[in-house]
Amino acid sequence: MRGGGSGVAEAPRKRESVPLNPRAIWLVLGAATSVQFGAALAATLFDQLGPGGTVWLRLLFAALILLALWRPRLSGRPPRELALVVAFGLALAVMNTGFYEAIDRIPLGICVTIEFVGPLGLAVALSRRARDAVWIVLAAAGILLLARGTSEGLDGVGVLFAVIAGCAWAVYILLSARVGKTWGSGTGLAVAMAVGAIVVAPLSIADGGADLLDPALLAQGVAVAVLSSAIPYSLELEALRRIPAGVFGVLMSLEPAIAALAGFLVLGQDLVVREVVGIAAVVIASAGAARTARRPTVVD
Repeated sequence: MRGGGSGVAEAPRKRESVPLNPRAIWLVLGAATSVQFGAALAATLFDQLGPGGTVWLRLLFAALILLALWRPRLSGRPPRELALVVAFGLALAVMNTGFYEAIDRIPLGICVTIEFVGPLGLAVALSRRARDAVWIVLAAAGILLLARGTSEGLDGVGVLFAVIAGCAWAVYILLSARVGKTWGSGTGLAVAMAVGAIVVAPLSIADGGADLLDPALLAQGVAVAVLSSAIPYSLELEALRRIPAGVFGVLMSLEPAIAALAGFLVLGQDLVVREVVGIAAVVIASAGAARTARRPTVVD
């Protein structure tokens, strides 16, 4: 579960020859919209729970939902598979914590845009074609515009957290390909989500304290988990059965723009023209890389 996404970017997919399905396009866009508005809702909890407490509620309730849905079995699993899913859970914990810490300091749309550099860099690296470096150059130009988009500039710590989240997202993509093969369907993700919730629990207690027991805040945490995980996860799984992976990647590249819209509507975060141009540059770069990159290799 990427910080700005639902976590199935590399779920099992049909072959690239699958014909384009208009319904699937709406499924992907619906998933991206759910994820980003879920993130915006999460940001409204920061005053009471802090980023740590909020990310824990998201991971905890998402884990409970997925565990109930998939009912994974740990018995009989070899140590290698258990270690793999634990590493997957650690990547989830770092990715989500970094993302929430970032949106506590910088606008949601800008955060998601910076975070996309992780999977974008991975896509270009997997491509191994020099011409695809143009996407990195375009994305770098967009990030530079974002960094200079306001008179006072962006919060440096927030940018650092967004970069960390993006790097963890790239690791997550690589691991998800292996977890999907060895665990199958959503069972690996369910276990990894539980691992992530356990890992961030100490931070959540330090951030949220007694407020983590507030029924109203817990209800909002459930809503965040449903919007950020359960709904988009289901929609993306359906979409991936109907459209080629490359088309899926291009559509998911619209997330920074959707995040900017969610930040504006829910959090009142305005963007200047330079920031809009910067986000557009990263969206184009991500879409271009998604169309030309190779899928991660699954190593046994």
